[in-house]
Amino acid sequence: MEREMKPSDGDKAKSPSWFYAMLPAAIATGPVGTLIQLYVLELHGSVLDVGLVTSVFNAVSIPAAIIWGYVTDRFHNRKAIVAASSLAISGNLILLLLLNTISGVAILYGLFSLLTAASATPLNLLVMETSPKSHWATAFARFSMVSSIGNTIGFLIGSVWPTLFPLQLLVVPLSLLSAASAILSVILIREPSFVFEGEIIAMQKRSFYQRLLVLPLVFLRVPGATDFRAVFKGLRYQLTGQLPILYFSIFAFYFSSGVFNTSLTPSLKVAGSTEGEIFLVSLLGVAVQTASFYFAGPYIERRTLRVAALGGLALRAVCYGLIGLGAAFLTGTPYLATTLGLYPLASGLAFATYYTASNTMVFNMLGAKRQGSRLGVYSALVGVAVTVGSLVSGFTSFYLGFAVTFVVSALALVLAAALTSLISDKPSG
Repeated sequence: MEREMKPSDGDKAKSPSWFYAMLPAAIATGPVGTLIQLYVLELHGSVLDVGLVTSVFNAVSIPAAIIWGYVTDRFHNRKAIVAASSLAISGNLILLLLLNTISGVAILYGLFSLLTAASATPLNLLVMETSPKSHWATAFARFSMVSSIGNTIGFLIGSVWPTLFPLQLLVVPLSLLSAASAILSVILIREPSFVFEGEIIAMQKRSFYQRLLVLPLVFLRVPGATDFRAVFKGLRYQLTGQLPILYFSIFAFYFSSGVFNTSLTPSLKVAGSTEGEIFLVSLLGVAVQTASFYFAGPYIERRTLRVAALGGLALRAVCYGLIGLGAAFLTGTPYLATTLGLYPLASGLAFATYYTASNTMVFNMLGAKRQGSRLGVYSALVGVAVTVGSLVSGFTSFYLGFAVTFVVSALALVLAAALTSLISDKPSG
């Protein structure tokens, strides 16, 4: 909800200078997930340990989204939250130098999840509060590009660093970059003369997409048992069954993501890939994903949302299944080459297509009535799906092998596609 007047729509479109304050932070946070998984393995941990550590991160993200959503709406000081988040992340990263136990790394990674969630909502609101409404779409696109470039540079650094220095020391430049963002935030961010409540994010399509891309959890209010019943009781009727079917499909998708992404790095490590090569896989995935988002919109506009979503799910399922076959029969360079070829398609083109189509469906189905409760149920399901997926991944890979794990993730996508096929065709516009 608006507090004061919006800026004139006639203002010139330009990127606020504070956008670039977040570039160092994007570089710093991009490769952390891969770094943590590799460090757990360096500490002689197993894929089961990687699954547990990753689950801690994902589980913390749920209450983190609730806490920081409340803080952002309660204290309208965007600069302080963003700067404090970047500074705290800097300290959090440097602490990794002092830890040599898997339990310590798990606690630190959980804290990292809490701290990174802090800036997601205030940054989205700042984009709208510092740009004319008529230019919001352009502003979000430019801000997303800054973040994507930062993440790509971060993975590029990660792919080179292990060939020159010990892996653990990577946190030093990452920590300094995050601290630089804190300083730049203080210098470049100016508190807007008007402020929005967090609810405005769910009312604007581009802000909704960007917020979910940074952290796929948005709680306008914490959902209770009655909210879940209200959403899923509609399954009994054709007209009201669309939203719960879509939610189940998205749950299967994020479960699959948790399963696959948790075991990918350990599978490459066991197959003999170097740390730099593993970062390279992530780098290509991020780079292709960034490019794919620019083609996803026009692609989806020529199709129905259901067809576009099914195409993304099909491509992702095929890639995951083939990587599973590779894990069963290949090792060394052949397995690395297979992953380098297929993973960017799955995490890039397929993800961008499904993400854009499915979130457009969510946005269209939320409506004005019970928006807060419906979005809360969505966020809770996504958080639980990724957390459970990470746990399942660790246990499945440890006891049954990586090939089974990746096939399970592919089958979850098949289930997501089957559910999506039940949703009525609607034009993407």
